[in-house]
Amino acid sequence: MLDFNNTEIAFSSKSKGELQNAYLLFSVMKYPWIVKCGKVLSNIAIKIHFPLNWAVKPTLYKQFVGGETVKDCEKTIQHLRKYNVKSTLDFSAEGEQTKKGIKATFKETLRSIDNAKGNENIAYAVFKPSTITRDEVLCKASEKREDLTMQERKEFQQFRDRFMDLCQRAYDNQVRILVDAEDYCFQNAIDDLTDDAMRMFNRERPIVFATLQMYRHDRMPYLERILKDAEKWGYFPGIKFVRGAYMEEERARAAEKGYPDPICKDKKATDENFDAGVRFVVEHIDRMELFMGTHNEESNYKLAQLIDEKGLKRDDPRIFFSQLLGMSDNISYNLAAAGYNVTKYVPYAPVRDVLPYLIRRAEENTSVAGQTGRELRMLKIEMERRKEKKK
Repeated sequence: MLDFNNTEIAFSSKSKGELQNAYLLFSVMKYPWIVKCGKVLSNIAIKIHFPLNWAVKPTLYKQFVGGETVKDCEKTIQHLRKYNVKSTLDFSAEGEQTKKGIKATFKETLRSIDNAKGNENIAYAVFKPSTITRDEVLCKASEKREDLTMQERKEFQQFRDRFMDLCQRAYDNQVRILVDAEDYCFQNAIDDLTDDAMRMFNRERPIVFATLQMYRHDRMPYLERILKDAEKWGYFPGIKFVRGAYMEEERARAAEKGYPDPICKDKKATDENFDAGVRFVVEHIDRMELFMGTHNEESNYKLAQLIDEKGLKRDDPRIFFSQLLGMSDNISYNLAAAGYNVTKYVPYAPVRDVLPYLIRRAEENTSVAGQTGRELRMLKIEMERRKEKKK
């Protein structure tokens, strides 16, 4: 029976020292003021080029990042595979949006797609659209495309070319690629391009996956429209579900700009929307594929139960569960041990470039209801279990 409280399975990959280090790290992250201070100090250190590796690498970086390069991640990939968990490498550098930075991110993403070719240990490739163009261009193209200047139109076309080139490379390599979701002000343009890419590259099987943030109340109608479009044009959509990552910013921007709040009214409505989307895809699994990214235990239980109820194989290649590296191992490892398909998002990038990602992970663990508490509780139970076992 699937049990996310089974800490023996959850932490079977961790040594005593690794458990203790993780416990210490989450103990610190439970204090919002420490995380806020860390964010301020990190931003200052980046601006003055103060060396950070000595402080970050043994702590946040070690917990949440696979390495600086694709090659560095190989150790993590092999380690996860021992426990029937696959990897999804995510180049998480967030440098300045300069021509040089955009070009470097684009080329690195191509390398990650090439690295995934024929690699049974890597389940998907992924990219974040806003890292291959400027925010100003993406926002205007989403909200007021007619207002784009000639230069901005040129930049948007270059962005479209990069977007499609990444999808083309994924198609050529037969690697499934996830198009990450972004802020509401960026998403319309991303949706349009993802729709075009799915029509183009998903003719025989899902290659390109749209990401739906289900804290948006308009995502179920969008999902239903995708299916109708797929049936009309003869392609197979790939759908990734997440709850969402920008709620406070989205509500503040909607109030500032005077447009309706795009976010569900409360957590209960978000949960219902998320679970409805997952069920919809499973009910149309002959036409669609599913990638469910969540640390919510109830949603993971529900999908596992739904797979069994529908008489699908637990390792049906069309359905994957996913959590972030360093978080919710109680979910990932117990699902994998029960025979379900699981992949960990494995971020990689040099310390300085990945620091904004790491700060967000720390903030997420502080703000997500119960997340840090759950991590600490599970780690403590396992450390106590091992002590008792030695007696």
